[in-house]
Amino acid sequence: MSTATSAPATDRVSIAGVELEVLRRGAGHPLLLLHGFQHLDPRLPVVELLARDATLIAPSHPGFGGSKRPADFGTVYDLVHLYLEFLDTLPKGAPVTLMGLSFGGWLAAEIAVKAGRRIDRLILVDALGIKVSGRETPDILDLFNAHPDEVLRNSWHDPAANAPRYDDMEDDELITVSRNRETLCRYGFHPYMHNPQLKRWLGNIKARTLVLWGASDGVVKPAYGEAYAKLIPGARFETIAAAGHHPEIEQPAALAARVQAFLKA
Repeated sequence: MSTATSAPATDRVSIAGVELEVLRRGAGHPLLLLHGFQHLDPRLPVVELLARDATLIAPSHPGFGGSKRPADFGTVYDLVHLYLEFLDTLPKGAPVTLMGLSFGGWLAAEIAVKAGRRIDRLILVDALGIKVSGRETPDILDLFNAHPDEVLRNSWHDPAANAPRYDDMEDDELITVSRNRETLCRYGFHPYMHNPQLKRWLGNIKARTLVLWGASDGVVKPAYGEAYAKLIPGARFETIAAAGHHPEIEQPAALAARVQAFLKA
């Protein structure tokens, strides 16, 4: 995985008694970014790219990265209510863009349903969170039970070039990756990575919405993304070539260009 040479600093924010690690970078209107299966590595090129025209604000969910998870905090709705309060810490009167990657896309959709006009624009990238097929047809690859080789093939357009190399990681990095995975399972295992009721309420989203999808995503396929977009009033759906489930890693420049064009439109 390619990384930038310098890592932007993080700070700490306490929300409702939960202390969050928060990455901040850039200047301009706030872009609140909710990460996916792993917390956002501040060395990733996408950080600098997204921060060119906005103030990028990227908290690590409780239990991910450097954010601690209270013992009584363990559902998606704990996260949704936490980030609704986090919105209140952002500058008043400034248009807020909410962006979610994968699992964070599910959170962003839930938050946008409840936040109304507090969110000006919504960007969902390979988002989880809904059920589009019948009961017996899986929409989302089971990351915890599928063979690791299957997960690898479905997650990346080019696994050899972009998948994490665990053998090259230091021990503390491996511990963090493992902790992130355990926390993800706690939040999203049952029902698996979706809220059966969310489809009903997506029509309440007021924000202008862009739904972006890796064209090679096999975790949640582009058809799932198209179905997602059709449930949100006025949403636009676009794919990113040569990207799987993590376009922020495989195609950071293309992803940032789509985001910046959407924000300037």
